Order: sequence, then C-alpha cells, then structure tokens
Amino acid sequence: MKKRFLVLILLFLIFCGVFLPVFAEENAQKPVLPSEIGQVQSIETFGESKFSPTGELNQVKQSVEVKILTGSHKGEKFLIDNMLMGNPAYDIRLKIGDRVILHAEQADGGVNFFIADKQRVNVLYFLSGIFFALLVVIGKKKGFFSLISILVTLGLIFCVLTPLVLSGINPILATVLICVLASIVAIYLVGGLNSKSSAAILGTVLSLGIAGFLSILSIKFASLTGFSSEESMFLFSAHPNLNFVGILASAMIIGALGAVMDIGMSISSTVNEIFISSSDMGVKDLFASGMNVGRDIIGTMANTLILAYLGGAFSLALLSSNIDLQKFFNLNQVATEISSALIGSIAIVLCVPITAIISAYLIRRGGK
Repeated sequence: MKKRFLVLILLFLIFCGVFLPVFAEENAQKPVLPSEIGQVQSIETFGESKFSPTGELNQVKQSVEVKILTGSHKGEKFLIDNMLMGNPAYDIRLKIGDRVILHAEQADGGVNFFIADKQRVNVLYFLSGIFFALLVVIGKKKGFFSLISILVTLGLIFCVLTPLVLSGINPILATVLICVLASIVAIYLVGGLNSKSSAAILGTVLSLGIAGFLSILSIKFASLTGFSSEESMFLFSAHPNLNFVGILASAMIIGALGAVMDIGMSISSTVNEIFISSSDMGVKDLFASGMNVGRDIIGTMANTLILAYLGGAFSLALLSSNIDLQKFFNLNQVATEISSALIGSIAIVLCVPITAIISAYLIRRGGK
C-alpha cells in the first residue's frame, strides 16, 4: 500500500514540476474563448424549419430570450438569434427551460452572446458518478486504485500529451512516452510492485511499440492523410503546422493501449496464480499455461476492440450500402478506421506470447 502511494506521489511531483509549466505556457499563448451558461426563457420562431434532401437552404430565424446563469451578467436576460438551416447536423433545436452554452464577445457599449450549443455536461457528470461509485463499491481497494489510475491516465493525455503535441513535439514519440508512463502507473497501482506487474508492463510496452511501428507502416503504404474526420479539419484550421500523420499514428497507439494493458495484466496474473498453486513448475510449463489462457482471451478481446471501432464508425458502415465496395474500402476515413482496428488487434494477439514468456521468467525467478 505504501509503495503504491509512493509511486503516485512521485508521479505527481514530476507532473507538477515538469509538465504543468508547459501546459500553462501553452494556454497563456492561446486563450480559450469565454463562455457562460444560460437558460431559455421564451422562443419566437419566424418561418418553418424543414430538412431539404436536395441541399437547398431553408433558413428559419428564432428569437430566443436567455437568462444568464453564470458570470458577471448573472440574472440578466438577452434576446439572441438562433438560425435553423434545415440541417439536423448543425441546427440547435431548443425548447423553453433548456440550458445552453453561450459564447461571449465584447462589443461597443456592452457584450454580445451567441448560442454555441446545448449544455450536456450534467448527463456526463451523472454517468461518471455511477461508474466511479460502482468501481469503488464492487472493486473495493482494487477499484479505488483503478479509479486513481484512470484519473492519472486522463491527466497525462489532456494535460501533458496535448500541450506537448501542440507545442510541436513529435506526436508519436510523445505518445509512446505517455503510454509507457500511464502503463507503469496504472499497472503498479492496481497490481502492486511485484514481478507480476513488471511482466505486465513489459508485455504492454513491447506490444505498444509493435503497434506504433505498424501504424507508421500502414500510414505510409496506405497513403493515409490524417484527415479522416471533421475534427481533424477543425484542428487544421486552428493549427495548420501540426504533424497530422503523426497525430493519426498516435491515435492508433492510444486506441490500443487499454486493451493491450488488459491483456498483459490478465496473462501475468494467470501465470502468477498458477505458480502460487504449483510452485515447482518451470518457465516452460508456466509459459504453456499462460498461452492456453491467452488463446481463450484473444478471440473475445480482439472482437471487443473491432466492435468498439465499428460502433464509432457505424454511420460509415451504413454508407457501404449506397456505394461500390471497392470505392468504399478505399475511402480515407474507412481505411483509417480499419487500420486502427487491425493494428490494435495485432497488438492484442502479440501481447499474449510476449507477456506469457516474460511473466513466466520473472515470476519463476521471483519465486526463487
């Protein structure tokens, strides 16, 4: 227990002393646009909003009275125009009582507010609360350490990796370093400082290294551009100098991290339990036992990863019914999603023998 907290404290000191200044400097150079929360009081609509399959705009204007709930203008009411273009992808459909995110801009003699979107974060807080509560109640001490590892991993990605990439650091190198650090913290916190956890970390790191190498090869030979989503286009408009091919490779590595870490810990824990039951087993026998268990895990875990990617790109799957299959599979976005799923699955499969042999050796050696 004390050793785990020592690892956590050491990570916290490194994080605060090295990376937080980078994050603060990045934010100081590029300030975030201000926003407030408001609540819709009344809506007056001029015209009728319809979706036009032909692509013709059917513009409708709404005059929305919004009461400001936060900031220096709290309690004040503003009339804000909300334009409906007939396109459900961009229209903000409002009703009385809805909470909205308001973008504020300074104007002559006051401030102008614009409706950016509906407020959705309360639902996220609710779901997060349920997840964290179940994690601690059912997982007990292990669940508590899992919660800490999740928070540390999210902190590393959002507060360390993101500013490093935005500052011009090679995204692949930065991602590999962050994934290694996240693996060390997560596995040692959950599994403790022992041979079992060390084997899981080594298996995870080596498998991620292979995934990173394969991602670079797939991007090069499949001519993937890194612009496979609307978000990448928005990022390009804000930061055109970024290495988008490297960012795509980083996304593939991060996507495989969770599943590979799970496989590594499962195999090393299995080998450790087998050794506890039969301490006279040699490295070869422990490796064979780990492989037997790993073969059962491979199918379901690889299937889980592919289904996760498929769920995120289900609209693309539906699009396949309206387009020639050869053209469909050669679309940049489709090829990117398939490459990501396959690279993650390859890393999962390779993680089994890699972790099995490392854990068999380390755990047997530790037993001696």
